[in-house]
Amino acid sequence: MNLSAQHNTSLTIGELIDYLTSRGPAVSPTVDKLLYGEPDTTITSVAVTFLATQSVIKQAAELGANLIISHEHPYYNHNGMQHEQWKEDAVAQNKHLSIMESGIAIFRYHDHCHREQIDLITDGLVRQLEWEPYMEQRLPAASIAVLPSMSAADIAEHIKHTLRIPYVRLIGDPSQACSRVAITVGYRGGGNVVLPLLREQRVQLVIAGEGPEWEAPEYVRDAREQGLDYSMIMLGHAESEAPGMRYIAQLLAEQFPHIAVHTLIDKPLYAIL
Repeated sequence: MNLSAQHNTSLTIGELIDYLTSRGPAVSPTVDKLLYGEPDTTITSVAVTFLATQSVIKQAAELGANLIISHEHPYYNHNGMQHEQWKEDAVAQNKHLSIMESGIAIFRYHDHCHREQIDLITDGLVRQLEWEPYMEQRLPAASIAVLPSMSAADIAEHIKHTLRIPYVRLIGDPSQACSRVAITVGYRGGGNVVLPLLREQRVQLVIAGEGPEWEAPEYVRDAREQGLDYSMIMLGHAESEAPGMRYIAQLLAEQFPHIAVHTLIDKPLYAIL
């Protein structure tokens, strides 16, 4: 596709998908696909989101968007509920009907953005945290930053302020001085990702989205009992990946300035009681 020619012409859903999936290496197999809509439809405006929730679908319709780019599948697991499952589930059926009534297309954009030379989702989080000047190394599943030394509590406050989120969860001592930090997103907070970062990359603090609580968090607890200064901050899955989708929306707005691009982020999933 001649991208320069797209700046002054209409753009179809298929052309936008081709752009997104051709930026980096080919990915196969992949969950990235058009879940609703037709590729030859001309785009009016685009809504970019972490997840096409019921609220996001309503907001997109009110904005006049006819395409949602959703990082996660709208039907409650990585590969989506199978038709045989959701056709008898009232919540899934109602959501399906609302999507059909809206006429909005939905493209799942998950694998390709994670597989670019620099993971766009992690990079979006790094950028929103304003930590680009401190980046030392970018690994496939994490980025390593060397920050000016500050306490874990101060880092947590910085995260809440820059991401505009109400809370994070800390495993460790809030007063611990931290400098060498690993940033990872989504479901990469499990032991298979976190433990090598602590052991081999010698980080003091891992910032993650989510993961099984009995894996890396319990490892950190035992390590601290043994005298090692390890800590973790858990952001939440959506909170860790929404900045990456916001960054992707920015890239699309720059590449296709004639198309309105909106970032839609639903309110936090959990409330602290």
